Amino acid sequence: MILLQSHSRFLLQTLLNRVQNLEKAVELDYHWVEFNDVRYHMLVSMKNPNIVLLSVSLPTPPPEVVFMSGLPFGAVEAIKAAYGVAVQILDPPRDGFNLTLKLNLAKLPPNEEHRYALLVKIASVREVVLGAPLRVVLKHLVSRTIVPASDQVLALVHRPKESFFLVSKPDKVTVVFPMRFKDSIDTAFATSFLQEFVEARHTAGLNNAPPCLWSPTPPLELKEAPAEALSANAGFVSFVIFPRHVEGKKLDRTVWNLSTFHAYVSYHVKCSEGFMHTRMRRRVESLIQALDRAKPGGEEKKKSPSSRSFKRLSLKDARANSIS
Repeated sequence: MILLQSHSRFLLQTLLNRVQNLEKAVELDYHWVEFNDVRYHMLVSMKNPNIVLLSVSLPTPPPEVVFMSGLPFGAVEAIKAAYGVAVQILDPPRDGFNLTLKLNLAKLPPNEEHRYALLVKIASVREVVLGAPLRVVLKHLVSRTIVPASDQVLALVHRPKESFFLVSKPDKVTVVFPMRFKDSIDTAFATSFLQEFVEARHTAGLNNAPPCLWSPTPPLELKEAPAEALSANAGFVSFVIFPRHVEGKKLDRTVWNLSTFHAYVSYHVKCSEGFMHTRMRRRVESLIQALDRAKPGGEEKKKSPSSRSFKRLSLKDARANSIS
């Protein structure tokens, strides 16, 4: 199984190149899109090469998800805590984006290791922003409390117009994913994959992993969720998160893995399809070869004018040819 990286590789490489060439005044204007329709825009002007403007557009939230000033709740606090004085939030953001950050490269830490760690964190801005509500809920789980003034069933966006749900209790948080796929083949592969995924949880080496369940119908925890948000053609996957799963450094990994679970499944579904297509092509080729070998009689190959044939002569024939 392959887990997706939390940082944008293109953004990280661009920031590293910019930091290593601060003495060169260059103008940058990059647009790119990553999975789940997260769009980026990076701008560096010739007049002030130390300033980087980074804008991020998040997936369109469905009706059951509430954004505050265009961002998930807790996102502003998460940005300030993660980036410190090196990054400033611009209000309002650029048109067409949910967030615009002003990065001052001159305020990066002088220590090379600390500077690289901060740049990786900046390149992980989608995790910081989209994972902010989930991080808040899981931090309360560590202290065995519930987020004040929050709904019992909390919807969080993770794909365009699609959400997953958190059901919080003082001793556990249940995370439920309605799994939707547009293609019928993807749906069949995903359903089989998720059922095997649940079975793999019972192996000896995964005893400490969060309990995982799959159901073709919405679980009882979502009885208060809006009906239009519960349409899923590949069933529902539930994870039960306990305090031991989010203690210390486990929190960041848990937040990222849960936030990108649907993308993780989609990636492996496409890999499975590619593998199956390769096996099918090889099988067809082997069958064609077997049919060619099984043709009765076989047509005699026509000799070209330039072709030569050799016949092995007996000792007597060889002497007769040498005398003649």
